[in-house]
Amino acid sequence: MTDRGRRETEDERADRRWGELIQEIRVAQTGVQILFGFLLTVVFAPTFAELPSTDKTIYVITVALGASATGALIGPVSFHRIVSGRRIKPQAVVWASRLTFLGLVLLLATLVSALFLVLRVATHNEFVPWLVAGVVTWYVVFWFVLPLWARYRYTTLD
Repeated sequence: MTDRGRRETEDERADRRWGELIQEIRVAQTGVQILFGFLLTVVFAPTFAELPSTDKTIYVITVALGASATGALIGPVSFHRIVSGRRIKPQAVVWASRLTFLGLVLLLATLVSALFLVLRVATHNEFVPWLVAGVVTWYVVFWFVLPLWARYRYTTLD
């Protein structure tokens, strides 16, 4: 049996995990902030008033999802700042990780909703829900299924 451990103290492990988490959050935050910023401008476009009420409802839902995703992905930074110096970094990492995962799920919902709205407005095609379902499947497979499979496949239980 090979010892694959890092031989870290609890504090070293928390510091490493925090650094890794912050790098992951930076990627997701950039995407969600750009998308959310764009979504906020749509309502001011002259043609927005001409949209059917269904599309306006989808837009409102998309903006709410984007705001929620942004909040969840920025939450770990606030969490860390508030608890910094209290010697609870291991617990802060756990909560920040949960917020990040929630943010990714909300980001997925935002992307799906935005894609659905844009394709509805652009094409008015009955094929749109099927296309969006395909994209959702793509995201779910690569964001969740593949990592969960790898976690199951390559994690050894001693």
